[in-house]
Amino acid sequence: MFKGSANVGSGEHFMLVYNNGGDMNGSTNKDRTNYFERLPSNQLDLALFLESDRMRALDITKDNLQNQISTVKEERRQSVDNQAYGKTMEMFDDVAYENPNYKHSVIGSMADLDAATVEDVQGFFRTYYAPNNAALVIVGDVKPAECLAKIRQYFEVIPSQPAPPEPDMTEPAQAKEKRLTIEDPLARATRIDIGYHIPSAASPDFDALSVLSSVLSSGTSSRFTQTIVRQKQLALQTFAGPMESRGPGLFRAIGILPPGKSAGDLEAAIYEEFEKVKTGTIEDWEIEKAQNSARRSYLSGLTSSLQRAVVMSQYAVYYNDPNLINTRLDRLMAVTAADVQRVAVKYLTPENRTVVITVPKPAAATKGGE
Repeated sequence: MFKGSANVGSGEHFMLVYNNGGDMNGSTNKDRTNYFERLPSNQLDLALFLESDRMRALDITKDNLQNQISTVKEERRQSVDNQAYGKTMEMFDDVAYENPNYKHSVIGSMADLDAATVEDVQGFFRTYYAPNNAALVIVGDVKPAECLAKIRQYFEVIPSQPAPPEPDMTEPAQAKEKRLTIEDPLARATRIDIGYHIPSAASPDFDALSVLSSVLSSGTSSRFTQTIVRQKQLALQTFAGPMESRGPGLFRAIGILPPGKSAGDLEAAIYEEFEKVKTGTIEDWEIEKAQNSARRSYLSGLTSSLQRAVVMSQYAVYYNDPNLINTRLDRLMAVTAADVQRVAVKYLTPENRTVVITVPKPAAATKGGE
């Protein structure tokens, strides 16, 4: 997508955006791919021309493909193969999920990349990068009527394609705990990853799980930090929270051990905090803190025109509801302590969890014991 199209040469997309005071990039996850430009409002035509030209006539050639395969391989080396705990993230999803749509990593393996052909990419592009499968969001100093007229000018001539097949996102209920231990030669400390299957982020339960994450691990007053990190000193750092996804997601808990501490003790301490949420009292201040934190984080993110565009486009693609940007916070503000306890009881169960323990790989012994 950055290597040229019918009227734009290789690298020219970057050059035109940067030379006009803008920036650009793209990102991919298991549910969507996005591309964006930020430009002065007087360069709206340029942005629409660049995006429409590559949607209409991307230059997919063997040379361009090989160049980008090499680029993605290097990205994989940096973010996965040569990164401490890089493979943990891949292995966790592989163990936790049965459905290949979420089981498989986004970046793929080296073998996947080597197997890609020009025909594969052309077919994928034709199916998924068609206007009828895309959401276009523009945020900024524009007049809506004029902006819509320009969008029609640039995009209406691009033919639609047959609708891509709806992805099967169903995940069978997990009947018993899954466990895996892996050795990581780049890790310097043992790490525990625990995950529980949860519904889509469109579910009201996701909002309660988001508040639960704040109660457990947000800030110095959170339960994980106060009990596991400070009092028991079983972890250097901890995290708990739901992973937002269009389909079935995961509620993750992560802890990294300090030297001399037991992985079994840390794992037991995490479960103990879960049980306290299920059977104990969640204080009013914990709910208020979680909601205040959510409000601050959500609204501060929306001060950026780019973030508003990204959020609206994601809500449009995931839920066909870009207006969710105006109502999502109301849902979080309505969560009660009873809601938090209910989702903890419902999802944080032994049979619903996956546990991956990553341990440092011992250094290979040298000749003569040196």
